[in-house]
Amino acid sequence: MATTKRDYYEVLGCVKTADGKVLKSAYRKLAMEFHPDRNPDNPEAEAKFKEINEAYSILSDEQKRAAYDRMGHSAFSQGGGGGGQGGFQDFGDIFSQIFGGQGGGSGFADMFGGGGQRRSLRGADLRYEMEITLEEAFTGKDLEINIPISEDCHDCDGAGAAPGAKVETCSTCAGAGKVRTQQGFFTMERPCPSCGGQGEYVSEPCITCDGSGQVRVETALDINIPAGVEDGTRIRLSGQGDAAPKGGHQRGDLYIFVSVKPHDLFEREGPNLFCHAPLAMTCAALGGAIEIPTIDGGRTKVKVPAGSQTGRRMRLRGKGMSVLRSHQRGDMYVELTVETPSSLNARQKELLEEFRREGGDENCSPAATSFLDKAKNFWENLVD
Repeated sequence: MATTKRDYYEVLGCVKTADGKVLKSAYRKLAMEFHPDRNPDNPEAEAKFKEINEAYSILSDEQKRAAYDRMGHSAFSQGGGGGGQGGFQDFGDIFSQIFGGQGGGSGFADMFGGGGQRRSLRGADLRYEMEITLEEAFTGKDLEINIPISEDCHDCDGAGAAPGAKVETCSTCAGAGKVRTQQGFFTMERPCPSCGGQGEYVSEPCITCDGSGQVRVETALDINIPAGVEDGTRIRLSGQGDAAPKGGHQRGDLYIFVSVKPHDLFEREGPNLFCHAPLAMTCAALGGAIEIPTIDGGRTKVKVPAGSQTGRRMRLRGKGMSVLRSHQRGDMYVELTVETPSSLNARQKELLEEFRREGGDENCSPAATSFLDKAKNFWENLVD
């Protein structure tokens, strides 16, 4: 009679929404409790230990966990949605398992980062989202941010062991973090099921860091946003990420992702700015000057030629955005929109009526006259 597998989340004592840290903590506790070295000649503890490792090997992998959440245990049975036991492994894992350790050479396993030796551990990279104004993008900005960063636990000096507890080498893999099995002509290499690839375990985990060897510390960092940054710019701060876990020395990096708020007056395209300026009908007809704000907080006067139409664009050289890592600036383009007056008093109406009687609509509006001529030709052709 076949044995029904228990739910993997139930095995680890976690809810389905638990994050990776919770799963890892639960796994560490259970693995220590049922480790074969601590339960010699206890087949029940050994079976429990294997069940714990099987559950964690699935739930600690994002792709395998997603498949398990959709289809349960059938995702990893032959013919299941996962395509068998190896269906959710990437090329690096597959080649590492098949070719890892053959003759000790530098075959496919080394190409994909799966050589015979344990790779040095590296701290995780961090991402920080930052929103700035267009003015701040123009001038640049120095500021201080506070972010939680993983550091070595002070109580256990990063070892993950409680005071007086011992860090012991895993007897299954002899500290290598990996085990090898021979299958026909191939040597298969996998993370050690006893220590989860760590190569060691502690007899009693540190209470402060829950055995992980690290704690989150709120850290203040000075950040420089250079002048000229664009929306979506990514700034990399090398070595400002999480500290490396046990056995590692290289910190991760911190990535600052910058977004620029939309502006009320200006639109940006690379180093250039665009400003839409409303223009009184009289100024457009007679000519004049209008005052335009600039991104640096100043003002500039723009001369409007007589007879200007909506859509006319005027270029102001060197009045645009700062260019990243340069002393140059882009240009600003002022686009005119001629505004027809909406509220007229009696005298203004009288003057406009007089303008119309003098033939102003016909003689002073060449585009409208051209349009009417084309319309007349269109109608005449229809009659013919």
